[in-house]
Amino acid sequence: MSSLQFLGAAETVTGSRYLVETDRDRILVDCGLFQGYKLLRDRNRLPFPVPADSIDAVLLTHAHLDHSGYLPALVRDGFTGPIYASSGTAELCALLLPDSGHLLEEEADFSKKHGSSRHQNPRPVYTEADATASLASFRVKGFDETLDLGEKFHARFVPAGHILGASQVVLDADGASVHFTGDLGRADDPLMRAPRALGAVDVLVTESTYGNRTHPGVDPAAELGAVIRRVAGRGGVIVIPAFAVGRTESILLHISRLGVSGAIPDVPVFLNSPMAVDASEIYQRHQDEHRISADEFTEMYKLATLVRTVDDSKALNLRGGPMIIISASGMLSGGRVLHHVAAYGSDPRNAIVLSGYQAGGTRGASLLAGVKTLRIYGRDIPINAEVVQIESLSAHADSNDILDWLRAAPRPPQMTYITHGELDASDALRVRIKHELGWSARVPEHLESIDLNDPR
Repeated sequence: MSSLQFLGAAETVTGSRYLVETDRDRILVDCGLFQGYKLLRDRNRLPFPVPADSIDAVLLTHAHLDHSGYLPALVRDGFTGPIYASSGTAELCALLLPDSGHLLEEEADFSKKHGSSRHQNPRPVYTEADATASLASFRVKGFDETLDLGEKFHARFVPAGHILGASQVVLDADGASVHFTGDLGRADDPLMRAPRALGAVDVLVTESTYGNRTHPGVDPAAELGAVIRRVAGRGGVIVIPAFAVGRTESILLHISRLGVSGAIPDVPVFLNSPMAVDASEIYQRHQDEHRISADEFTEMYKLATLVRTVDDSKALNLRGGPMIIISASGMLSGGRVLHHVAAYGSDPRNAIVLSGYQAGGTRGASLLAGVKTLRIYGRDIPINAEVVQIESLSAHADSNDILDWLRAAPRPPQMTYITHGELDASDALRVRIKHELGWSARVPEHLESIDLNDPR
């Protein structure tokens, strides 16, 4: 008998954590941070639903923190098994996890200094040292390489697109085959190759981030070019919050191509994300996973002035426009970009360009909702800058992409569980799967457990 429990990413878009058990072994697929609303972030501070030392292994779909970001706490709290990941994922986690620990420490220190926490001595979920220590548990496995995970578990990674190293996990748990999509990429993504097709499986666990919408049928480069021409023409600053892994490369690629074609004026571009610079080197080492040639990578990074030091970052806030600043984080949850928004958000000549999904409860989601002030480091910052969202830049499959990917399966799974989406998005995808494909599908509840041998 084998079971699957949804420890996260159920009825919400973050906190990806799936526990698969047999009578002998316990495997965790993903170990992410909850992000967004405080109600969800507070789950990061609860004891893990099962003892960390009872988990035999972790299988990691990709490096984004909503899938990997709780690993340092799991290791600190007693997990001693291997963390299996693709080469690209392991290399990116070596950047993302210590940086996450550093930012968590900064937030705790700020709360303590300014008395903004209800706790007298606020502590981070984990530290940079915890994150660095967790990296020793990583074990690299190639795509399609069989993993023997105990007497009754076998698994393999297959490409998911989305970002470098992103994997789907195909798991055999005591005779029940389970397929976890992780985050699915797009078939027509300009950066990453298309995700591998779905094979025959008993149970499918699919993401639904964009389950209730489709990406605009427009060229993201054209959308971005229009914003750059408009804002540069009025002497403004374009601040682009962008995930350091994946999204930054896509944006630089589009700006580079726009510049070469003469579609935008010659505007200074600053990449203010040391992590994004380091990530670019990892992308260059894995040419087989993406569509960009070595020559085009070189041209992309010639385009931008790379900002590494804190002093150089601060100097950007005094420079003024026209210019483009690309900086993490993509949902304005932390990082250097907050200082740029604080410096330039009040001026209507400027623009803040949101380049991907904005989870509920984040500053990015608040901007999309039309707020006129943002709380940043204890200050209320007026927002008069133009706010633009370019959904066509998303690296997630939309609802049409997911349906097309599902249609190609050789047979329907016995059950499809829809996760990693806000409830309205997950339920919309459930309805489409049921009505258009005739498959059995449902949205699981947080902490729900199901029998993999009788998934209906």
